[in-house]
Amino acid sequence: MAGWKKALLGLGVLLLVLATGTAIGAYALVNRYQSKVSRTDLLGTVAKPKDEQRWKSGPLNLLLLGSDSREGEPDQGRFPGERSDTIMLVHISKNLDKATVISLPRDSYVNVPAAGPWEGGMNKLNSAFAFGGAPHAAKTITELTGVQFDGAVIANFASIRKLVDLVGGVNVCVPYDVRSTFSSKVWSKGCHDLDGDEAEEFVRQRKEVPGGDFGRIHDQQLVVKGIMEKVNADGMLTNPLRLDSLLVTAAQALTIDKSVDLQELVLAARQVKPANVKYATVPYTSANLQTPAGSAVKLDDSKAAAMFAAVRDDTIQEWLEANPQKAPEG
Repeated sequence: MAGWKKALLGLGVLLLVLATGTAIGAYALVNRYQSKVSRTDLLGTVAKPKDEQRWKSGPLNLLLLGSDSREGEPDQGRFPGERSDTIMLVHISKNLDKATVISLPRDSYVNVPAAGPWEGGMNKLNSAFAFGGAPHAAKTITELTGVQFDGAVIANFASIRKLVDLVGGVNVCVPYDVRSTFSSKVWSKGCHDLDGDEAEEFVRQRKEVPGGDFGRIHDQQLVVKGIMEKVNADGMLTNPLRLDSLLVTAAQALTIDKSVDLQELVLAARQVKPANVKYATVPYTSANLQTPAGSAVKLDDSKAAAMFAAVRDDTIQEWLEANPQKAPEG
């Protein structure tokens, strides 16, 4: 089975590495973790030609791909939805001191280029995975956004559960009630402490969350932020044994594009702090567009184009300040 099928929320692992970059700046330590990382071709023909200077001074654009597939794992029958993909674009600014994480709704109705039996045309964004794996998803996203990627990262799903437990749980504050479709759990409006199992179940919810997939995207971002905040606030960066366990887990969960050097990635992002990471979702006009592929998300063509242009121009955080986004409402 292709490695990308086992992945979800590579962002959580990547940002963990970014958050701990300063602590593992020594080459010997980075090499220790680099040897545990899996590599494959995630970008295919749309990989941006490598520029050593850009990795030293920015800006950089990274693609995060994932899937809810549990095939081959002990609990594969617990969570349905094998193509429930997570798609995120991470932009690291010039001077490498800020990052912006943009979620692309998996059901966005976009042009998906021809691949395999698919002759090309409009379809849901996550269908690109089924037609041609990660490289075809990357091609589809590059055509949609006009953004060329310097690298791509995915991560094994179980990493989220393990990482949350390793940091001692995370705290999330939700602006609405979330009801689990897999158990009787309810996360009422307010703040909650989650262990690894709860965090995994929480980020999978989309049917009983305000905004559906948009609520799910928001909840995923809450857990990612919770991991980053806990790592930075809990003294983990200065505790060698705990830090090593955390990074071994992260490294073993990572699959990175064959062109990416983990050492360069860590050194490039070591100045990015949690307070300088902003989260956003591509603007849309309808979450219930009726199409031949089923109910889909209609992106706001004008605002989405402006957002992607701001990424390309390295002005995305300024654009977000001028175009603030709200969390889904209960």
